[in-house]
Amino acid sequence: MSSGVTTAPATVRVLLPAHLKTLARTGSEVEVRLAGERLTQRAVLDALEAAYPVLRGTIRDRATGKRRAFIRFYACERDLSNEAPDAPLPEKVAARLAAGDEPFMVVGAMAGG
Repeated sequence: MSSGVTTAPATVRVLLPAHLKTLARTGSEVEVRLAGERLTQRAVLDALEAAYPVLRGTIRDRATGKRRAFIRFYACERDLSNEAPDAPLPEKVAARLAAGDEPFMVVGAMAGG
């Protein structure tokens, strides 16, 4: 069972959709470092926005911190979009020395007809 608690720095691979990687002027995969925080959506997104400030407000609402309606989160073949921001992520998302086995995916949802 995963506790979501990190005791040492961890690196998380984050996959970004095309529009966010273009905005951040980076590749579709980035790595963020968590320095002892719990392994949660909030910690990963805080680290992502700290590394790429231009993404602030695009993934989460600036005022409420809630996920934007057309953004989804996945990890380890699970939809984590409706999980609490402080719920632990699967341990496979983090690694102590190199990037985790599984990425944390930020996906732009599709809508329309």
